[in-house]
Amino acid sequence: MEDPLPLAFARHLARDRRRSAHTVRAYAGAAERLVAFLQGHWGTAATRERLAAISTADLRAFLAKRRSDGLGNASAARELSAVRAFLKHLGIAEPRVQAPRVRKGVPRPIAPDEAVALAEEVDEDASQPWIGTRNFAVLMLLYGAGLRIGEALSLRGDALPLGDTLTVRGKRHKTRIVPLLPQVREAVAAYAAACPYRLNRESVLFLGARGGPLEPGVVRRAVRRARGRLGLSERTTPHALRHSFATHLLGRGADLRALQELLGHASLSSTQIYTAVDAAHLLDVYRNAHPRA
Repeated sequence: MEDPLPLAFARHLARDRRRSAHTVRAYAGAAERLVAFLQGHWGTAATRERLAAISTADLRAFLAKRRSDGLGNASAARELSAVRAFLKHLGIAEPRVQAPRVRKGVPRPIAPDEAVALAEEVDEDASQPWIGTRNFAVLMLLYGAGLRIGEALSLRGDALPLGDTLTVRGKRHKTRIVPLLPQVREAVAAYAAACPYRLNRESVLFLGARGGPLEPGVVRRAVRRARGRLGLSERTTPHALRHSFATHLLGRGADLRALQELLGHASLSSTQIYTAVDAAHLLDVYRNAHPRA
């Protein structure tokens, strides 16, 4: 009996494309959701033959359903990217549907789902699977632990294996201790396992394609390409992930002094900029939700 199409797609990604586990889960999940939606939408089984006739209207209806489930623009664009990969795997020409765009305006922090979607898109776009896993790990350190890109790329191999906290050397050689989420530890461990070069305790942890130290410009270019496909603002940079880390913590009740320590700011005034960013975010929420706004 032939495997269900999303399962065969997942095996193709893992075995033939050698994609990371989180990319396989994300893309296979999107394929499953598309098939389930189309079966209800069409009232018949979404077979390979039936999928060959998928139309722009069908795909737009699917994206509308996903948006009604609460997906933001970046996640919807990521869903569309996964669906395109699924249809391409089946040898089906994709209907022309434009990815959702983020409204331009004043700087805003990246939403949590947008941050993860950005990291996953950077992973998927990499020329080699281990490079994608590396880029994903770096971006998770920026968003999940609030590191500057220079701090992440200066980590040494002796940081492995990561524990619940990480000692970071920041500006002016100041050190601080930051807590690590399990997802961040798993991302870095996956990179260490996939890296084709030997990781020495005395040298940098993140290596470039030829085995030398990874340059910040490589990460910035990867983010620039991914944000275009996801419809994110030009202000979506690696450093914006650190800003988002701070803003989201503050918005969920983090103490300003504790946030100062986590970010490695020399003065509290440097940290206080996030109160203004968070107030702007709350104003957006108010305007979008209040019936009189």
